[in-house]
Amino acid sequence: MADKNKEQNRIVRAISRRKFLYGSAAVGTLLLGDGFLRQPSALEITSTELATAKLPAGKELRIAHLSDLHLHRFDNYFKKVAETTNRLRPDIILLTGDYIEEARNLDDVLLFLKQLKAPAGIFAVQGNWEYWALIEGEKLQRKLRNVGVRLLINERADIEWHSIGVSLLGIDFPSPAATVERLDHSADSNRVNIALSHVPAFQHELLADKTDLVLCGHTHGGQVRIPGIKPLHLPRHSGPYVDGLYHIGEQKLPLYVSRGIGTSILPVRFCCPPEIGIIRLYGV
Repeated sequence: MADKNKEQNRIVRAISRRKFLYGSAAVGTLLLGDGFLRQPSALEITSTELATAKLPAGKELRIAHLSDLHLHRFDNYFKKVAETTNRLRPDIILLTGDYIEEARNLDDVLLFLKQLKAPAGIFAVQGNWEYWALIEGEKLQRKLRNVGVRLLINERADIEWHSIGVSLLGIDFPSPAATVERLDHSADSNRVNIALSHVPAFQHELLADKTDLVLCGHTHGGQVRIPGIKPLHLPRHSGPYVDGLYHIGEQKLPLYVSRGIGTSILPVRFCCPPEIGIIRLYGV
């Protein structure tokens, strides 16, 4: 009888282990499928509010921040991104690089950008993928200008919006310290100064005195995340910045890192949804 009970217990344990393994495999398959099929297009709108003494009380600047499109085709997902961005009614749209992966995708990228609308304008900087695709510099500037986007290559652009003086400092990828310093020297401390950089890890301290906000991308937020632990992978030039708002240096300079819109290497996201960032600068 004892031997029979032992054998029954062994069989029960074997069945339980088998069920656990089958169940784990099923859950893993579902999660993997979700990461490839649903989560890459599970678009999230993030909202950030920042006060600045450079704006009068009651005045505000509403920014839509888009980054890392990695657009292959102007498909329904990117139509949704454009429609959602426009529906949020930003004053200005700011783009922080990696729009393209291959030269053959450029027409679709331009078609997407042409859909975007913002009364104070649309401004952009380049990312590493523009260089890798050999679609960069003055050639890309001309192409973007034709669809209403101004590409800033280590230069400053000034706009006036409802009596608000705003300067955009476009930091190219990559940029040495001397270039960042030159941009900082060109800035007017009485204006709202917003720096755009594809990568978040650069010489922020050179901007700290005059700049009010830095916008970046590049990291994709890690793209695949396991809750409770650090990202499994971040690209070079990410530094300690993953996603969201940071306050850096003695000046507590606000730096916002977008998780991006698209994906690279593999078309997968997990616990790291793509985002349209809405940043509201308001006066105090």
